[in-house]
Amino acid sequence: MKASHIRNLMKPIVHTYSEMFSGRVYRVGKGAASVRNHSGEAVHTVVCVHGFLANHCYFTHTYEAPTTELILLTCSNYHIPVNGVTLEDAPWHTHIKPMEGTVEYDACILNQALVHLPSTRNIRIHGHSRGAAVILEAISQQPELYRDVEVVLEAPVLPQGRLHPLVTAILRPIGHGMWPYLIRLINSTPSSVYNQTFFGRMNPRKKLLLNKVFSATRDPLTIVRNIENIIEWMEHRDTSVYQYIRKGYILLAGTDRILDHTASMASASRCPARVSIVQTSSSSHFITLDDRSWIPSLVPWPH
Repeated sequence: MKASHIRNLMKPIVHTYSEMFSGRVYRVGKGAASVRNHSGEAVHTVVCVHGFLANHCYFTHTYEAPTTELILLTCSNYHIPVNGVTLEDAPWHTHIKPMEGTVEYDACILNQALVHLPSTRNIRIHGHSRGAAVILEAISQQPELYRDVEVVLEAPVLPQGRLHPLVTAILRPIGHGMWPYLIRLINSTPSSVYNQTFFGRMNPRKKLLLNKVFSATRDPLTIVRNIENIIEWMEHRDTSVYQYIRKGYILLAGTDRILDHTASMASASRCPARVSIVQTSSSSHFITLDDRSWIPSLVPWPH
């Protein structure tokens, strides 16, 4: 990549979306882990990993029970979408070796958070899209951490998966130097121009969260690195990682215009029987925002 392209790609992107948050937010390397306050005694812990160009607010309306301890990851070089909170450096953070902006780096954030933050034994890890790849990579790095963990992979980036042909066709002619200008163009364009194609039918919450997706990261370089790394990860990661999932769900969208459904289904079919594959009916790539009823209920399970 040319030095001039790198300089342009490192120019800051202004943070445009955040919500009030009650809890503690820990910096973990170039990312973060946010622990939401809960009013009742925690029965379940849910750790969530957002997708590409998303943020942790994607999950907050899904896990609202007062007995649910909700831990929300912010991937490396993404804006932390919180108001009213003073960030703390995680006292347990250790150096992360992989390159920031990669699935491998964010998997290290997840594993450090999983070791130090949950206070219950009923743990679910829920990842959307790229966040599912982060979970699978984290499992491959430290499978022993996931022996008693339930995994939910929603519209997931999977080993041996592929991007949707429409996305591939759009990305193919875009060079590194074009991204800063393209991002500015997209962010100045009404989302209604492209949301029906890629996002599916809109609702108020979905429209709010997906309105300025290209301002989710701190710089354009993270967008480019995410895309290239997602493609490389899908190509090189094999499906053997599924053997380490003790209990899980793979939720495949009925109409996914981001990922290739056929490739996702072929990958998911390599899972052991203890991983349930659920094909949603008419939902888009954003299953949680379309219809939360597809997300499995939290149920304590034997350890």
